[in-house]
Amino acid sequence: MNSAMLTKTNGRISSAWALQMKATTAEDPTRLIQTMTGAILGCGGWVLSRGANESGVINLLFEFERQHCVEMYTVLVAVGLELSQVAHIRFTELCQCTRNNNEDCGAEIVSVDLEIYSFPMEMAAVRGGMPEVG
Repeated sequence: MNSAMLTKTNGRISSAWALQMKATTAEDPTRLIQTMTGAILGCGGWVLSRGANESGVINLLFEFERQHCVEMYTVLVAVGLELSQVAHIRFTELCQCTRNNNEDCGAEIVSVDLEIYSFPMEMAAVRGGMPEVG
């Protein structure tokens, strides 16, 4: 059975498409949270909770209508996330399934529980010590 179709038992996520994903980023956690919140809202999504701990781990819980899955996938990549392989597979599966069944499921809600590991200093060193401009 596809784990993306399972719901969490603690009631935190109740959608038929409840995705738990991991990602990394070189962005500053505070800035990334603000950027992602605006981007998710701009795509018609809802941010249910957001926050970061002192070690730079960002937790974001958000929802959106399935008909906006391609836009949401694009937003996650555009804000600077390096999604895990599993996250890419799940989002690809969601987008393909939605495209093939859009009339039946376009208004269904997708819930995403995203855990982001932020490594701004380490990633800057990999890039040659210079932060990206633009």
